[in-house]
Amino acid sequence: MDTNPNWQKSRRQRLRSEGTSAEATLWTALKGRKLAGLKWRRQFGIGPYIVDFYCPSAKLAVELDGSAHDSPEARDYDDARTLFLQDAGVRVLRFENRVVFEQPDDVLAAI
Repeated sequence: MDTNPNWQKSRRQRLRSEGTSAEATLWTALKGRKLAGLKWRRQFGIGPYIVDFYCPSAKLAVELDGSAHDSPEARDYDDARTLFLQDAGVRVLRFENRVVFEQPDDVLAAI
């Protein structure tokens, strides 16, 4: 499995700099090994995809979904992406952006 391929570097950097407020909020709770001492990476490339958050030691990806994920096309893309990641041995957890704000403790407990 190819991780953080060089051809994605500028896109990963752009995604980090233009992240949503939900991503920034969750990143504050994850970075610096704050959650169970685990190391997290933000906007991490796995194969052709970039996941919002990734914990290499747990092989766990966390995706935050806003309104851009509501269309049938976006759901199909997300489903294909999740299947690819699962086939690569990565577990995927998805949360709506609003849940990060409304139930942050539940999100962290699920992770």
